[in-house]
Amino acid sequence: MKNVQLWLLHFVIFLWITKSVRSEPQTNLLNKGCSQYISTDVSAFSGNRNLTFNDLRRQLSNNVHFATAQQSGIYAMAQCRNYLPGVDCLACFDAAVSLTLNCSSDGGARVIFEGCFLRYEAHDFYGVATLPGNEGKCSTNRSTIEENLIDPAVESLLRDLEVATPKTHGLFAAATKQVFGAGAGAGTGSTIYAYAQCAQTVSQSVCRNCLSVAYGNIRSCPPRAGGSSVDAGCFLRYSDTSFFPSNVITDITAYVQGGSSSSKSTIIVCIVGALLLFLLVLALFLWYRLYRKKAERDDILGLTKLQGPMTYNYKDLKSATKNFNEEYKVGEGGFGEVYKGIIKNGDVVAVKKLAMTTSKAKADFETEIRLISNIHHRNIIRLLGCSGKGSELLLVFEYMANGSLDKFLYGEKRGTLSWKQRLDIIFGIAKGLAYLHDQFHKRVIHRDIKSSNILLDVDLQPKIADFGLARLIAGDQSHLSTRFAGTLGYIAPEYAFHGHLSEKVDTYSFGIVVLEIISGRRSANSNTDPVTGPLLEDAWKLYEDGMHSDLVDETINPNEFSMEHVAKII
Repeated sequence: MKNVQLWLLHFVIFLWITKSVRSEPQTNLLNKGCSQYISTDVSAFSGNRNLTFNDLRRQLSNNVHFATAQQSGIYAMAQCRNYLPGVDCLACFDAAVSLTLNCSSDGGARVIFEGCFLRYEAHDFYGVATLPGNEGKCSTNRSTIEENLIDPAVESLLRDLEVATPKTHGLFAAATKQVFGAGAGAGTGSTIYAYAQCAQTVSQSVCRNCLSVAYGNIRSCPPRAGGSSVDAGCFLRYSDTSFFPSNVITDITAYVQGGSSSSKSTIIVCIVGALLLFLLVLALFLWYRLYRKKAERDDILGLTKLQGPMTYNYKDLKSATKNFNEEYKVGEGGFGEVYKGIIKNGDVVAVKKLAMTTSKAKADFETEIRLISNIHHRNIIRLLGCSGKGSELLLVFEYMANGSLDKFLYGEKRGTLSWKQRLDIIFGIAKGLAYLHDQFHKRVIHRDIKSSNILLDVDLQPKIADFGLARLIAGDQSHLSTRFAGTLGYIAPEYAFHGHLSEKVDTYSFGIVVLEIISGRRSANSNTDPVTGPLLEDAWKLYEDGMHSDLVDETINPNEFSMEHVAKII
């Protein structure tokens, strides 16, 4: 208690000394949280934590922007944005400290402001940059720069920072990009400002991966005026107004290009590049004329008018799947079967074979490909292209080496998922659904979220698949009455009984999938399932009786989780 009082007194004195100094510590809160770990000796833990705070503040007082400290099993880290003056860095740090004291568990906390970051834990987290819960926040204000100008400018600048920052000394970079056009200001144009930073305790590759995730979390922010993305060990921000002084701007050209070259070499490269570009354009023009004639002969529901997906040759896909050999079959989708295919360039793809016998089925198919071709998210399956011959139509997707989630929960791969992997899958599905419901330009409702429609890549990251039942809803509609579709065991009651379709239908199904992930059980009985009762009823009864542990899959190592955490997930 004495240490806490001493720290607060120190904090008050500091504020009194600096109150006359104009500062901008950028203490807009982006993220905060408390650890699930509970110390057995709260007094000792609090005292050691405050010693690490004192050590961090002493280091930051020496005009550095990154510091770590350890004390009796407590690991702490503080980081300010490198463009902040020393006094603002300390002010931001002190504000972060005051928020961490609100955590009652005394087991760890994190606070992330726009200007700084503070975290302490009862374990070593220094080498970790990306964790579940990473998120992006977009400004509520729309930029004055036109959408067709700010979108490519922000993407280009953030992508450059993603490549350059891990190569810089100190793992941070500030950069700008000029935007010219009718909506960017007359004559002089407007400027986009961006900043990227990683914890100095992570490697270059870890930093790069973290910034890649961070970019994915704010790529949909434009045409908003700004956006920030936070994670365990990196930070990414852009804005159409300046938030750092011009003297801290980093020249990232050499980092992005991988080095400099002489003027003569540059001229030669430009000439050769221009010649190759001309030949490429000519070849594309000739190919397009030939392809257009062929497309006029092979009418595939007007697919040549679609933007995004590639049109594959039907014979090539037939050959890639060995004439749709049963050995290459990997699953079944909403309208048909899915096969593994190896195309001519060696890439492995998933080919969804559809038999369209009615006009409605063809309309659903066209809706599906138009929809999926415009959806880009790391937790949603990516459509590569399409093809067709008569009533038989094909969709080509990225191939998921680990197949569907249900095989890992109660199929042949049961018992191979750790608790952390299950949490990552839960968070990944949630992010994909949040994108479909709130971040895509149309509100998309999947209508058939279930474990067999969640595919896992080589890293066991989840991707939502099978949009055969997807529907679009106008933004001002709360629900839509529609003909029933979906899978028993995952269906929301208001949809099953009344046909009311809203994003809550997916949310309900997602909850069922979460219970399956935790328990390793099917949502409903089947002839081959040894479960004696429906999962939802059992989960509810165990919840009411406070017996959460009985719901957890027996194949999970009990040392990997705490029951408090399990109860929160349930």
